[in-house]
Amino acid sequence: MFMRQLEYLVAVAREGHFGRAAEACRVSQPGLSAGIRKLEEELGLPLVIRSHRFLGLTLEGERVLAWAQRMVADYNGMRQDLSDASSGLSGTLRIGAIPAAIPALPALVNGFCARYPNVRVQLLSLASTAIQRGLDTLDIDAGVTYFENEPLARVRSLALYDETYVFVTAAGAFSGRNAIGWSEAAAHPLCLLTSDMQNRRIVDRILAEAGVTSNPRIEANTFLGVWSLVRSGAWSGIVPHTYLETFEAPDHLVALPLVDPVHSQSVGVVTSDRDPQSPLAGAFMRHAARRLGRERCPAGGSHRLRLRALIAEGYQSLPPNDWTGRRPRP
Repeated sequence: MFMRQLEYLVAVAREGHFGRAAEACRVSQPGLSAGIRKLEEELGLPLVIRSHRFLGLTLEGERVLAWAQRMVADYNGMRQDLSDASSGLSGTLRIGAIPAAIPALPALVNGFCARYPNVRVQLLSLASTAIQRGLDTLDIDAGVTYFENEPLARVRSLALYDETYVFVTAAGAFSGRNAIGWSEAAAHPLCLLTSDMQNRRIVDRILAEAGVTSNPRIEANTFLGVWSLVRSGAWSGIVPHTYLETFEAPDHLVALPLVDPVHSQSVGVVTSDRDPQSPLAGAFMRHAARRLGRERCPAGGSHRLRLRALIAEGYQSLPPNDWTGRRPRP
């Protein structure tokens, strides 16, 4: 029962709400509250600030939470390891991915699900800072994120591909162009991501290197929002090249590689650098390495591979100078 009580505490801290925590633990809210109260009695410490709603943990509760997160993760890992030995790997693999990397995930996730039929996958769209936090608190098993711009700490990594950027705009005077400079692109009415997104911070930094600043008329906190507005033809956007695989550009738009400077950003898989590693995290990292034909990457390591090497089935990928504003030809 003690482990179950720790799970209740971890769930309450994660959800920030008693009802949602009870639902996540598949227990009644009175049962969850009673379990946490029993944990407090066993430890002789108040852990939760008492009220009609969740107000947070006490200082002692925060200290217990750090231990509880590790103990629950290790317990679940032990169960996964034992199940793998008897009936095959099972459980839920939780992946946190930056929005820019989501188009590259089907090739990895589909193969992983085929290899481990008893494993469920939960894919969460998260900012890079939330991925770091999720790995530290063991709320996610793996992340797919940028490496260099705001590097993560305490992780094992495996690079998947290098992200490059394209300027998407109404064809018009751009028909026949093969590329566009960052400074020229910045002069057009832009729709960009909001500044809390790391991709936007990358774009702003590159524009600064080109001697200009971004001054978008419209901002959106999702690439879907950016693409929807750019697709209308009234606005221009700067998006990762992977999004040409997700959103087919209509005939009235053109996608031009951005140059002066040409910039690429390494994207890859990260897992917590801890031993023993979660069986699910380890299996996902090994699967990614097999897909790329590489051995497991040590902590902080990086391999630079093109997206073409990752997307093998159901996707198409061409070098930047082959983009024409329509879906690339194979």
